[in-house]
Amino acid sequence: MMRSMHGAASGSIRATTGAGGARWIRLAALAAAGALLAIGDARAQPAGITGGEPVIGGPCEGCEAVFQGLPAALSPRARLTPADEPGVPMRIEGTVTDRDGNAAPGIVVYAYHTDAHGIYPEPDEPIAYAADRHGRLRGWALTDEDGHYRFDTIRPASYPDSEVPAHVHMHVLEPGRSTYWIDSIEFEDDPRLTDEEREAHAAGRGGSGLADPTRDADGTWVVTRDIVLGLEVPGYSEPGSARGR
Repeated sequence: MMRSMHGAASGSIRATTGAGGARWIRLAALAAAGALLAIGDARAQPAGITGGEPVIGGPCEGCEAVFQGLPAALSPRARLTPADEPGVPMRIEGTVTDRDGNAAPGIVVYAYHTDAHGIYPEPDEPIAYAADRHGRLRGWALTDEDGHYRFDTIRPASYPDSEVPAHVHMHVLEPGRSTYWIDSIEFEDDPRLTDEEREAHAAGRGGSGLADPTRDADGTWVVTRDIVLGLEVPGYSEPGSARGR
């Protein structure tokens, strides 16, 4: 199921062709500069980000990509794709909270996904191995004082010749503390989504990633993905707990 795609096998996906052979889809490189432009009033990169925040929550091949290409300034609203990227526009938004439901400002939310053909598209030029695996449709948002973030993008497609549901990979970077993957966004209207996967989202990492997409008056898909910091993430300890950071 897609919740495990962040683990050791996340670097490449084996897809069966119509002829019955197998081919490897390489998760290609760096986000093009246009896909990483923040929208609106950018704020300074949080002083608390060290670049050495540990990856927690178990195996996570490519999790270090959250640091690779990280913009010097971040905003609560960002693009994952260039404005002219082929595909149907989609907006992802949500609120990040702690376990008590309090808004969590200054948290970095990182996301990446396939293009309208189900491919992690190749970059104009590479940046680093881990980021190469995430493709160029990726970006970062910094939660505002209300814990809110937003990504403007397109709706991704499933991998070619695959029964894997379409999805958006999601990571959290808590400045000065840790970074970890959370449940990918998957779409309730996706016919590839199984009952097992729906059930798994009920106890998802960072809260449920199962979204019920709707369309606004302009035809843009609208998806909500709220996040609870550290929820169901192994090795996570909240500030002030006995285990400390």
